[in-house]
Amino acid sequence: METLTDNNWLLTVGTFLPLVGALVMMFWPKDDESGVKTIGIATAGATLLVGIYTLVKFDYGQSEKLQFAVDAEWIEVIRSGYTIGLDGISLPLYFLSMCVTFLVMIYTWDNMPDAGNPKAFYILMLVLQTGMAGTFIAQDLILFFVFFEVVLLPMYFMIGVWGGEQRQYASLKFFLYTMFGSAFMLVAFLALFFQTGAESFGFATLIDLGAGIDRDVQIWIFAGMFLGFAVKVPMFPFHTWLPDAHTQAPTQGSVILAAILLKLGTYGFVRIAIPMLPEGAKAWAPAIGILAVIGIIYGSLGCLAQTDMKRLIAFSSVAHMGFVMLGISTLTTFGINAALFGMVAHGLITGMLFFVAGSVKHRFHTLEISRLGGLLIQMPKMGWILGFASMASLGLPGLAGFWGEFPAILSAYNPNFGLSEPLFRTLMVIAAMGTVLAAAYLLWLYQRTAFGVPSDEFKGHSTAEIDAGHGVDDHGQGMAHSLSSAANADADAHEHEEIKDVQLTEWIAWTPFLVAIVVFGVYPQLMFKVMDPAVQAMVETLGKSLG
Repeated sequence: METLTDNNWLLTVGTFLPLVGALVMMFWPKDDESGVKTIGIATAGATLLVGIYTLVKFDYGQSEKLQFAVDAEWIEVIRSGYTIGLDGISLPLYFLSMCVTFLVMIYTWDNMPDAGNPKAFYILMLVLQTGMAGTFIAQDLILFFVFFEVVLLPMYFMIGVWGGEQRQYASLKFFLYTMFGSAFMLVAFLALFFQTGAESFGFATLIDLGAGIDRDVQIWIFAGMFLGFAVKVPMFPFHTWLPDAHTQAPTQGSVILAAILLKLGTYGFVRIAIPMLPEGAKAWAPAIGILAVIGIIYGSLGCLAQTDMKRLIAFSSVAHMGFVMLGISTLTTFGINAALFGMVAHGLITGMLFFVAGSVKHRFHTLEISRLGGLLIQMPKMGWILGFASMASLGLPGLAGFWGEFPAILSAYNPNFGLSEPLFRTLMVIAAMGTVLAAAYLLWLYQRTAFGVPSDEFKGHSTAEIDAGHGVDDHGQGMAHSLSSAANADADAHEHEEIKDVQLTEWIAWTPFLVAIVVFGVYPQLMFKVMDPAVQAMVETLGKSLG
């Protein structure tokens, strides 16, 4: 791949600047909560400014080329280098990771999880940001693996410390599933390196040499990568960790997990597995397509069976990522473009849904759908935002979700490189049925939570009264919380605050999501024109190997 090395400091600064903020924060007094939050937000904001400057300096006329490239020595003994760069495939995801982290930190200012300790929480988010950004810029397999794994520990602690009642179970399950996949992925990386006889782990070198490996060997190496990336997506049947992780994670963890971390797996398929192992990709494509469609239907049916709002949104991610993987499995320019767009759209839309779910939980201390209702009466702005995000999630034309799902379905009509047309057209029809199910579970959710009148449990109650009568917090300390509230009930009887609608920090954090969903829905070409040249170049390279 041809590289452009102008401004080659940009990616390094944009990736590692959060660690500087985390280091400063480590020496900051723990008791100074506002100071800690300010440092965290300022660091994420400065990183976002570097990201904006990267967008400005990116040469969109040559988006297929690797830009801001750096190729320096790192671990010479194992022939791994500090090789980084950005092209049209990775740019949207790289920038999205910066935006999401910054907005999540703003949201956290007034919505710190109950376990407290903002210093540790903000440090973990900054470390997480470095891992996410580094994964999207890495152009060396070992470097990619390091960044890929860096995100594991911060998310593990975010779930395990600041999560719900079953947080320890969920965090351990998340850790074990991811480590299981990563072990196979690392073995596959090493097998690819030794089979090619390459002199480095650089992507460009392995793409050139990978096609020369025997077909049967490619299939086995691809299997290892498939396990690593499929767990991260997650694809059916490796998805079971996701609903538990989302349900137990704090709102911030759920947003980052949905918006960015799930994309590490799909990005790995597009960036590494398919271009480096073309014969393996072709052999595995039908299986990937089948599992993707099973995930769409299974995830949709799973949504209809849920009683918890957050768990329903989690199962919807299984379905939505199925559309992404279906597009990838076609090995077409059209399908892979749709998949990449779908990654960003899903990050924006599902991230927004988790934001709303978290705010509902903060106010009512429950996400049981049967206990909610009348949001449009009690919190009309929140109710309308939930409706907007639900419409976007079900793929309503004019919103970003449509351009991730519809083209992915359509791409299955003509799969590439001699893949079975009858099979993929069948998958296309089944996937289209999944959009009907998506409308069913999302409209069902919205009807039960937003319409009607508030339940008697919450009707006319203030937040303090809700805490006293029904407060079961994320750590299973509801009885203590209730006793504490009851003890002060008389003194505070005239000072109760009514349940509030969308607050200032929420507006600041959510507005960019809402605007982006509309902008990319109305003008999807804004993103497609960035990605398409790089995708075309990748598919052309595949064509040279597959004929």
